[in-house]
Amino acid sequence: MSPAAHDGDAMQHGKIYSISGPVVVAEDMIGVAMYELVKVGFDNLIGEVIRINGDQATIQVYEETAGVKVGDPVARTGKPLSVELGPGLLHGIYDGIQRPLEDISTLSKSIYIPRGVAVPALDRNKKWEFTPQKKVGDHISGGDVWGTVFENSFLSVHKILFPPRARGVITRIADKGNYTVVDKILEVEFDGKKIEYPMMQTWPVRVPRPTTEKLTADQPFIVGQRVLDALYPCVLGGTVAIPGAFGCGKTVISQSVSKFSNSDIIVYVGCGERGNEMAEVLKDFPELTIDVEGRKEPIMKRTTLIANTSNMPVAAREASIYTGITVAEYFRDQGLDVAMMADSTSRWAEALREISGRLGEMPADQGYPAYLGAKLASFYERAGKVQTLGSPERNGSVSIVGAVSPPGGDFSDPVTTSTLNIVQVFWGLDKKLAQRKHFPSVNTSLSYSKYTSILDKHYEKEYAEFPRLRDRIKQLISDSDDLDQVVQLVGKSALSDPDKITLDLAVLIKEDFLQQNGYSDYDQFCPIWKTEWIMRLMIGFYDEALKAVAQGQSWAKIREATGDLQSKLRQLKFEVPGDGQDVITKKYETIQQEMLDKFASVTDE
Repeated sequence: MSPAAHDGDAMQHGKIYSISGPVVVAEDMIGVAMYELVKVGFDNLIGEVIRINGDQATIQVYEETAGVKVGDPVARTGKPLSVELGPGLLHGIYDGIQRPLEDISTLSKSIYIPRGVAVPALDRNKKWEFTPQKKVGDHISGGDVWGTVFENSFLSVHKILFPPRARGVITRIADKGNYTVVDKILEVEFDGKKIEYPMMQTWPVRVPRPTTEKLTADQPFIVGQRVLDALYPCVLGGTVAIPGAFGCGKTVISQSVSKFSNSDIIVYVGCGERGNEMAEVLKDFPELTIDVEGRKEPIMKRTTLIANTSNMPVAAREASIYTGITVAEYFRDQGLDVAMMADSTSRWAEALREISGRLGEMPADQGYPAYLGAKLASFYERAGKVQTLGSPERNGSVSIVGAVSPPGGDFSDPVTTSTLNIVQVFWGLDKKLAQRKHFPSVNTSLSYSKYTSILDKHYEKEYAEFPRLRDRIKQLISDSDDLDQVVQLVGKSALSDPDKITLDLAVLIKEDFLQQNGYSDYDQFCPIWKTEWIMRLMIGFYDEALKAVAQGQSWAKIREATGDLQSKLRQLKFEVPGDGQDVITKKYETIQQEMLDKFASVTDE
């Protein structure tokens, strides 16, 4: 639970005036602030003030309000809804208001969360091995690294940051040793006042953590899916929307990003989605491993899960999104690249619609509140690559991947259109492709990325041909879509040989380049070098075939003569990246030489 909910006694009390589901109106609340945290009723249910009118405050309650009566007390805390940030966040699973679900399960011996339960987010008893990075007499300001702890074998250096709005001169700092997150191990003097600090800090979830400046994002965000990395890439610090109807594979793409992306830390927010999806993540992630300096480490060691499933209180969906982004910003401030998955932002928008309806606000399109776009924008704008506060100088990034679930796959839905006005990358999933078992079901005519030209400079250094090959593949797919309409009118036999080559190569590309088996060892993750080689060989075959036709050969004859070669092109993706780049590259080079020899012999006949 957020520290604001259990630090100290409440200062003042009001009482409940009316109740409507998760929305409670309290009176005698003069002096209360917007977004202040309150405890509602005798069960101390967590709530947040969202409207003030005279001495009345409207509160959205983050727990089930059944049994709460008019006249029950409402206790003010004087603090906003905040989260605890410090060692111990990784490998944990929390609910929308950062209550640790495993600890609650152990405490309550129940599969349900008891109402009003107060469990701190970070373990108060566990001791961490602290190493100081500053000494007595040093000046310290917001964001400075004053110590490190060993979090786990994946994140061996967890930097302990000074709170952003504090400063002063260090008068005491603990020696190297083992301490809990609440032990006061730093004392700082400013303006004659001495304040003690533990390793843990709290931060209001609705306030973005401050930075020195925003930087231009120019490094690719690799997700391991060929169609996404090659055709519609994102940058570290970018924003992505994945709209798609039920069964299109949004969650599988989100989980694939969590498993295989080149981010340092993953924050996975299950916002209003099915509970079995979060259970699948909890079951799969500890078994999945990634290589870290030659060691195999479970993916859970770099992951924080925030589960707010569809049967949990509606109001907490909004809190879960903000909790997730605040945790992501904390790791960004340590100089790490963080990827945040929000699955799904549509459920959050539905929660906004329900609360808005209960407040009696004027509905806009399809009943959503008029401020839907502003709320979404304020969330997505917290992504980006930044230079963090404090010393030593560090750069970090937060990339947001938001799944959107439009009803019936209708992309004109207000949530989808508002999201597309904000994000820079659109991975549109197509129900028809999913029904044909074409996964990832990314519609190449709908999807786009505005980061393509930014990333070309990066690719030209390491993979010089990559931008050219990508443009050729896009053009080939676009041309084949136009030709498909012609074929439906006049038949394939009426086409010229170059057009027939375009159609046949497009089928090869769609089936053996764009499609990917996420449950196989050879294709669940495709590194950039493998993607580039597959593109190079397929476009090489296309160019050689066009050249042969230009020299008078018929496509029917070429296709028959190069049957073995086409079979090898279809099998390019079956090479397991774990075998090593050099081994696989040699195989691809052999196929490339074989292709050149084959076409030379065909044109000589």
